[in-house]
Amino acid sequence: MKFEDLLVWKRSARLCAEVFQAFSQSREFGFKDQITRSALSIASNIAEGYERDSDRDRVKFLSYAKGSCAELRAQIYIGMEIGYISRTVGQRWAAETREISKMLYALMSKMRR
Repeated sequence: MKFEDLLVWKRSARLCAEVFQAFSQSREFGFKDQITRSALSIASNIAEGYERDSDRDRVKFLSYAKGSCAELRAQIYIGMEIGYISRTVGQRWAAETREISKMLYALMSKMRR
């Protein structure tokens, strides 16, 4: 299977694009850089893991993606608190990161068997 075929990769890439678009005009470089890098890291680590030769390596990169998912969610909460992200958008993004995290966990569990 190619990473492009994975629903979890498609959802994470879509979320990443939304985050990038939302902050495209932002002049707050520190926060913008950090949140976009976290979002990009999710899809990128899924892709990198799927190009590895062993399930053990794949699981390691899926774990990195899962960690980046939590990092992004933390930044979303902070972004809502400081007014950089609207509550409506932030809650939707946070819910999506929770779903992506669950999907990654299920995929990792399957590979570990």
